[in-house]
Amino acid sequence: MAAFGTPVLAQSVPAPRAPQTLGEVTIKSGAADDAYAPAASTTATKGSAPLRDVPQAVNVVPGQLLRDQGARSMEDALRNVPGVAMSHGDGQRDQVVIRGFTAIADQFVDGVRDDALYFRDLADIERIEVLKGPAAVLYGRGSSGGLINRVTKKPVFGTTFGEATVGLGSHAFRRATADVNLGINDAAALRLNLAGEDSGSYRDQQFVKRHNFAPSLALKLAPETQLLLQYTNARDQRLTDFGIPALNGRPVNVPAGTYYGSGTAVKDDTSTSNVQSFTATLNHRFNDDWSVRNVTRVYDYTLDRYNTLPSGTTDPVTMTVGRTRSLVFRDESGVFNQTDVTWRNHLGGLRQEWLMGMELGQQKKRAESISGGVVDRVSILNPGNVPTPAIPASAYTATGAIPSHTEQGTMGLYLQDQITLAPQWKALVGARYDVFKQDTRFDRTLASLERTDRKFSPRAGLVWQPSEQVSYYVSYSKSFQPSGETFALAANNTANEPEITQNKEIGVKLDLLDGRLNLTGALFNLERTNIKNTDPSNPARQINVGTQRTNGLELTGSGRLSGWDVSAGYAYLNGRMTKSLATAASSQLPTVNVPSQGKVAALTPRNSAFLWAMKDVGHGLRLGGGVSHVGERYTSLTNLVTLPAYTTVDAALQYTLGQWGLDVNVKNLTNRKYYVSAHGSNDNLILPGSPRALQVTLRTRF
Repeated sequence: MAAFGTPVLAQSVPAPRAPQTLGEVTIKSGAADDAYAPAASTTATKGSAPLRDVPQAVNVVPGQLLRDQGARSMEDALRNVPGVAMSHGDGQRDQVVIRGFTAIADQFVDGVRDDALYFRDLADIERIEVLKGPAAVLYGRGSSGGLINRVTKKPVFGTTFGEATVGLGSHAFRRATADVNLGINDAAALRLNLAGEDSGSYRDQQFVKRHNFAPSLALKLAPETQLLLQYTNARDQRLTDFGIPALNGRPVNVPAGTYYGSGTAVKDDTSTSNVQSFTATLNHRFNDDWSVRNVTRVYDYTLDRYNTLPSGTTDPVTMTVGRTRSLVFRDESGVFNQTDVTWRNHLGGLRQEWLMGMELGQQKKRAESISGGVVDRVSILNPGNVPTPAIPASAYTATGAIPSHTEQGTMGLYLQDQITLAPQWKALVGARYDVFKQDTRFDRTLASLERTDRKFSPRAGLVWQPSEQVSYYVSYSKSFQPSGETFALAANNTANEPEITQNKEIGVKLDLLDGRLNLTGALFNLERTNIKNTDPSNPARQINVGTQRTNGLELTGSGRLSGWDVSAGYAYLNGRMTKSLATAASSQLPTVNVPSQGKVAALTPRNSAFLWAMKDVGHGLRLGGGVSHVGERYTSLTNLVTLPAYTTVDAALQYTLGQWGLDVNVKNLTNRKYYVSAHGSNDNLILPGSPRALQVTLRTRF
């Protein structure tokens, strides 16, 4: 991963003198010319390979772009990645759909798995990298459509600097942050990132109360040995917002703020997550050819979720919708250890970079879910802030409410080689062997369950570079998705083999204007097989028979063009369930069971695009804005409810005077009514997008 002395992005104050850095610098951020156009990615190869040498689509969202857009969430950040669509994540976690496949557990931080279910803060994030397609060779299970890796801010040696911000805005937005780097000496540096937020929302009764505390310490133990220690304490509390229902194939036409949960939501419908993590990263370089990196991450996570949602049926005759009520409690802890050995050589006369690695991990997860079913019905056009009835006492003793305790063990061995076959030809090949063990037991009555999967995952790619500016590539990768994975095993899926995803991709990468402008294109076929379906002859078990496929095209452009910092992207996705025995139930009366075969994947627009541009106009003033378009999407595999296509426009202004700065962002400038996301498996849980909103941030640097 990126060495932890990497210079800070434009989010942080430039160092008054050249800082000393540790190890290999993979992305030199902060210069105006590459603010939107990073030259390399750590996620794609776990090394320092330039993006043009990577035979796979990789999208990088740099810190300067996050600042320019006033991004406050992972959802905001990932709008800048083609092929990524939004899910509302049950109103309590980050969740997206990549290339038509849900990515609920495909979150990483500095290359280590971070699959707890929570909303992540951006205060300590330097950039976000999205690796498209299966990535099991380096990261193990999961990653059908891709994975998301957050690269954190690291201490910088030899300099002291800092930045503090206060943000205010529409819908009672209030947020403050601080980023302080203390270069103690040439062998020690401390960095502290803080954030606190106490905001309202355009959604009725919604609120966000959160903090993020992230100190880190870098030590140079010897000339070629460096140690990085990081700690994070994050708490997030907010309304558990599942959105609005649908009527006659469209989201119900109500104001964007209309809330269908309890009329006393602060008491009845909140989610509170707490995450703590400690990470130790040791880098040692033996010589120019050999180096080793070891990282250990320990974490714990709790979630208390209470929710009332309109997930019952809608009745077009009585114009009512059923509300359900449930409680979810999670308590997790885990440890991951990765060891990577890098060997650079010229075997057989070919320049090569070998990566040999091992990953060990153990997670313990307790989960309890109590569902009261449909507790009442409210008006579909005017839910009226009605307090929700209590969950029936019988729900607490039901079989589905029995707490589960799951232990998951990971062992992975992987090998990767980057080969320069000739000046114009490069290859990337790799393989990984995983042993993934799951063991679930229950507090009462239910039998314990266990399963062990052993899987081999390959990766191969070839790059042709006829000039310094052009790279063509072809690649193949494969991953596996075991039963349970993020959740507890169940009696009906313990016997199921993992689902398998394969990606075939061809693409081109162009570095123009001396590297200041990067253009990419990727054409891909992504297919997931062995998808679990309920056995028609035995509804108590599932069988591996389904297939989902996405054929697509992704285009990106980023960098500096005629004085403008530009970020643009387009995605065409043709995603379908090509083979399935499953059916999906409609949500509107009279209900029907709709066969899934042939249906378009949920939350997957056929066309989507974005363009953002900023320009320095002189005298400390920077102006810009952007436009984002998302095509029609289906809310679930029923394909009975459609989220209309929409286009939104944003604007930005920044003014800097000495060490002070003022950022002004206007989001949804035209006040367009739209729907940003939905649940993905229920037609009635649709989240409206925000009306026009103003956000003002005051900055001071020192």
